[in-house]
Amino acid sequence: MNKDYLLKWAKAAGVRAVKTMAQTAVAAIGTTMAMSEVNWIFVGSTAAVAGILSILTSVAGLPELAE
Repeated sequence: MNKDYLLKWAKAAGVRAVKTMAQTAVAAIGTTMAMSEVNWIFVGSTAAVAGILSILTSVAGLPELAE
């Protein structure tokens, strides 16, 4: 694996992770609002775990980097 590929992978995986975290945060906010008050610690921790899982899933491969 060369440095150029690693940088492309890191950028693509990072973009996916940020998108996943944002989607998860929106879902968590919607869920907690239904319970009357947003629990920001819950939202943040849920989004962080989703981001970590996204990065780990990206180790298996990213279709946008298929050569």
